[in-house]
This record gives sequence, structure tokens and C-alpha cells, in this order.
Amino acid sequence: MPNLLYDTLFAPGRDSDRTFLTDVSGQALSYRDFHALAARQANVLASAGLVPGDRLAVQVEKTPEALALYAACVMAGIVFLPLNTAYTLSELDYFITDSGARAVVCGAETAADLKARSAASISVLTLDAEGKGSLTDLAASQPPTFAVAERVESDLAALLYTSGTTGRSKGAMLSHSNLLSNARTLADLWRFDSRDVLLHALPIFHTHGLFVACNVTLIAQASLIFLPKFDLPTIMRMLPQASVLMGVPTFYTRLLGNAAFTRDLVAHMRLFISGSAPLLAETHVEFEARTGHRILERYGMTETNMSVSNPYDGERRAGTVGFPLPDVELLITDPESGAILPAGETGMIEVRGPNVFKGYWGMPEKTKAELRENGFFITGDIGRVDEDGYVHIVGRAKDLIISGGLNIYPKEIEMLLDEQPGVLESAVVGVPHPDFGEAVLAFIVARPGQSPDTKAISEAASTNLARFKQPRDIILLDELPRNTMGKVQKAALRERYKNRYVE
Repeated sequence: MPNLLYDTLFAPGRDSDRTFLTDVSGQALSYRDFHALAARQANVLASAGLVPGDRLAVQVEKTPEALALYAACVMAGIVFLPLNTAYTLSELDYFITDSGARAVVCGAETAADLKARSAASISVLTLDAEGKGSLTDLAASQPPTFAVAERVESDLAALLYTSGTTGRSKGAMLSHSNLLSNARTLADLWRFDSRDVLLHALPIFHTHGLFVACNVTLIAQASLIFLPKFDLPTIMRMLPQASVLMGVPTFYTRLLGNAAFTRDLVAHMRLFISGSAPLLAETHVEFEARTGHRILERYGMTETNMSVSNPYDGERRAGTVGFPLPDVELLITDPESGAILPAGETGMIEVRGPNVFKGYWGMPEKTKAELRENGFFITGDIGRVDEDGYVHIVGRAKDLIISGGLNIYPKEIEMLLDEQPGVLESAVVGVPHPDFGEAVLAFIVARPGQSPDTKAISEAASTNLARFKQPRDIILLDELPRNTMGKVQKAALRERYKNRYVE
């Protein structure tokens, strides 16, 4: 029995001296050496007692060694569970407990804290921002080969947690087939080949930076310039060595804010891709005027990988995310009844295809509510399809906030705010921000006769919430706006404060 994900993504480079990635210092790692690194790590995981189907939680800084862990998990049949490095220890505890992870790879400080808490019974390995730690030390004495685990395409390859409106994160189960089908489709659609060099400045704890960017590169046997984060001077310096850039809208607004970002600087570039958050039409237009390139915007989410993309050949239309992928079906339905709506009408976006996840880990009722028996996934996004077939994202049905390309659901923050001394109730919304797309803005109402300490509440948020979820400001109101049915009108708050961070 084969392991098709390994056979397709990693096996082709096993004996290749081609450069797979180059780090920020210019140090190159060949496909052969990357494969050997992953094999050594797979041996470490097996020695720790992990077997196919076990979950490995990974909360580490972005390094070649961190990326190799993904390959090691595919080799060993282990379910890869990448976690945002901004998550707090209490959040990390939840992911470990909910997933039943057998082992964790994290920074040394986190490892020490974990061992002192209830999660201490699981195996804990360390990996730092330099690619060093107990994992690397143990891997050094392991052989550079590994007996690859047999896997079928329906087996889980990854478990990615996505926030829910109930405040409890949901683990999206992604199979080998989900990842492989999307990599094949995108590499073909975006014309990737072995000559491409992808400038990689995205995190590798979510779908965009890990599965879209890396899997497409691997399947094409192309190369990565692997940067630890988006740093404008470094990006400007590295651009002449690249042919493709994948980014979030923030990348492009920051590039446009630099006078040295010119048509000549990117004359050699083949493709700019944007996702993870809506790209303003103005950014699209300004980018083309400055560079002569039209950004290719696409649409996807944790549960579906990529579902929609503007065309490589043909018009990349500003304000749209393009067409459903060749193997993806997309419907616009009535959010209440689920009835299919005629072309041009606005409603819920639903998608079906080999890219769509298997369901939510340990949440059969949530899976049943969002993944129909016929295979269509109810995305929670509101959109429409125009007369030319382009998909437009109109809004987000679940009050999702996207800040810097990261998804934030207000309910989780509101639950924390409501627990604070003196707080009667709260509401959290996203408002426009020139750099991050949206900023988190919180509103609280005091209990009668009490005066909540907003500074103390902010400190509580910083302790219990990842930094990207923390409210930029907490505003004390006499009351929250409500309709006649008593429902808080968040739209009114967004409208009232829409210019708070923009001119």
C-alpha cells in the first residue's frame, strides 16, 4: 500500500541535489538534504512511540527544521497539528487536550511550562528560532532514511484548528487526498514548474503558508526563499531572486508604501498571489499601475484549502476572487433555507470537491451542521457570482474578523471580557485598518454602580489571548445598540467607528 502524499510531494526530491530552499542568510538546502532531515526527524518521532494516526502538536518559529517536521509526519503517517506561535499556554493546553496529541514540539520556555502543567504526561521536544533544540539533537544521531508508513488517501494528514463563533476552536480534519488534490490543481492552474522560485514570507502554521505555498513548490520541484517573516527591507532585497510571491493584502500595501518598489524591480517576476483576507480593489488597481502586474487573488479557508481563483490566463478582475477551481463546485444558497439561488443573487457560499475537509475533530454535530450529506460545505461567507462567472465575497455571516490575514471570531474575546470585574456585557467588532485590513475593537457596558478598569481588562486579554486577537481599544459605552428583538446591532458599531483607524 503506498503513501501517495509522500510519493508525490517528497519522494521525487529524495536523491536530488536541486536547491529546495534558501534561508535569509543565503544558506541553501537541497531536496536531498531536506529529505534526509525529515527522515531523521521521523525516526525521532517513531522512537518517541508515535505511530500512524497519532497527532503531533507543533508550536515553533519558522525554520527549515520546522518545515521538515511536516514532511516527517507525512513519512511516519502522523497527523500534523501546526499551531500559531502567538497562542498562549492556556490556548495550547486546549489544543493538546482536544486533539489527544501524543507529543508536542515547541520552544524551550513553553516546554518548561507544559511539563509543569497537566499536559506533562505527553512527550515534549524543543525547537527554537535557530532550528536547534532537543528534536535537532536527537535527530543528529538518527539515520537519514525512514521506512515510510503506508497510508490511504482518506487517512488524516493534518488537523488545523479554526476558531468558532461559540468560542471553542474546531479541529478541521484534512486528509492526504485533500492536500494532494489541491496541490495538483493549483500547480497546474498557476503554471508552476521547476524553474520557479517562490519568495516565502508567510507563517507555516496555516493553510496558506504551509499547504498552498509549500505543497505547490514541492509538487513542481521548484525552490523557496524561506524567510522567517515579512520584513520589508528583506523582501525588497530578495525580490530580484524570485519569480513568485504569495502574500496577504498587508504585504502588498506595505510594498506599495515603499518608493523603491518599482516596475523595474519586479520586471522579472512571473506572478503575485494574494489571499487569506480580501484585497481592496484600490490596492489591486494601484499595484498594476505601479508594476504592470495584476495580482492574482484567490479564495479558500482552513476547511477547504483553495476553492476559487482568478485565472492565470485571462482577466484577473479586481474585487473578485475569480472562478471555482476545475474540480470544485460552488453554489450560492439561501442562508436560511439552503435553497439554491439564481445567478447574480447574494447568499451563502457552499463548495464541494476533493479539497473539502472530512469534518471537525470530535464534533459530529458541528460537522453535520456545516457539511451537508451531499458533500457541500457551508462556508459561512456571503457572496454572489456575476454574469461572467466571477465570484464576489460580499461579507461574513459569522462576524469573522480578519486582521493581518488571521481569522478572529468575536465570541471568544467577548466571553473573556464578560468575565472581567464590573463588566455587564460586551461586543467585539472588526473595523477598517490601513495596515492589517481590520482591527479588533471591543465595547463593554458596566454593571450598575460599577466602573470597569479597562487597563486591567486589557492586561487580562494579553494574558489569555494570542496577540492578534487582543482588542486594539476597549471602549466603555452606556449601552449596546439593539434592535426591537433585543439583538446587539454590531453593524451599527462598525459603522459608527469605521474611521477610528483610517483617515
